[in-house]
Amino acid sequence: MNALDGIRVLDLSRVLAGPWCTQTLADLGADVIKIERPGSGDDTRGWGPPFLVGDDGIESHEAAYYLGANRNKRSLTCDIAQPAGQRLIRALVEHCDVFIENFKVGDMARYGLDYAQLSAINPKLVYCSLTGFGQTGPYAPRAGYDYIIQGMGGLMSVTGERDDQGGGPQKVGVAVADLFTGLYATVGILAALRDAERSGEGQYLDLALLDTQVAMLANLGANHLVAGTLPGRMGNAHANIVPYQVFEVAPRADGSKDFIILAVGNDGQFARFCAAAGCPELARDPRFATNAERVRQRSVLVPLLESILARRRKADWLAALEAAQVPCGPINGLDEVFADPQVQARAMVDTWPHPLRRDLRLVASPLKLSRTPVRHDRPPPLLGQHTDEVLQELLGLDAAQVADLRTQGII
Repeated sequence: MNALDGIRVLDLSRVLAGPWCTQTLADLGADVIKIERPGSGDDTRGWGPPFLVGDDGIESHEAAYYLGANRNKRSLTCDIAQPAGQRLIRALVEHCDVFIENFKVGDMARYGLDYAQLSAINPKLVYCSLTGFGQTGPYAPRAGYDYIIQGMGGLMSVTGERDDQGGGPQKVGVAVADLFTGLYATVGILAALRDAERSGEGQYLDLALLDTQVAMLANLGANHLVAGTLPGRMGNAHANIVPYQVFEVAPRADGSKDFIILAVGNDGQFARFCAAAGCPELARDPRFATNAERVRQRSVLVPLLESILARRRKADWLAALEAAQVPCGPINGLDEVFADPQVQARAMVDTWPHPLRRDLRLVASPLKLSRTPVRHDRPPPLLGQHTDEVLQELLGLDAAQVADLRTQGII
């Protein structure tokens, strides 16, 4: 069994934050029914290239972006702008435990699918809305995109190279505000389901990307609120620890640049680094003996270390420093990530029997549960792949009724 066997989710979200949440719930065993627009579906189906190339060698319309956020779900097409489509959703809600959407504030009420109306149908329903700015406040009507939220929420002010190094604000390479919000939504939904088991009542969850991004400032947010500090961008360095940054090492065999991460967290590790690097005198130098002094003498110490680290290649440094128990690591390209023996040992890539390709490789769930392992039985669905199946299974519609809905353009 899976941990969430018996939980059914009606998923009206699209793009990333909502689908990331429901993919996690689906991995844990929930039956996630993804509601998509007839004809086009989730916006991310078209966010390519790259697109999936089928077994026949022909490029499909299934973007890799969509495939990466929608495993283990069923797809049902429904036009919720039409009254008949709205009635269909309300009928499905009677058979679901969770409802999730990321439409603009007010849209669900306009369609008759807001929490007040759906909870009257199903009092135990856990209803989750995800928006850029939440349901309240002066920005509630605005559309909030991850990139904008990274800027507004302070993340970009602390991400990027230092000004004195010619840097500027930089977004993170993946849509972290979306992804964090999706994970917070997952946590909130699981908590609300637990409460519904005890109380018999569902509840409404109001998730906002900006709220999440502010929360994820973590220690930097606390530093500012407690002490008034205003952190700046540090590039690949650390404001309070030295040496804790990226260093260039000897070039690769082809002459291209190469780098390692050196993450010395305490004075003992610095002494071991210096011994392994052949410069034990640096650890005895009063200017560098303690972290506090190393931070004060950053501009002196770092150039010395740069010249030392440039003498050996990455593999030599990693072997020597790991043997000395000095925290370090490579900066891997994605080809190196998926070839890494640890990533392979942890089964972080899995193969899925997709309708268009027998051996579709995708990143797997990182969740490792000993008694209720994550599920692996539904590849990301084709648009509307399960429409007939779901309507017949949950609502008892016969083939003629389903055909009539399709003729009307409802599904």
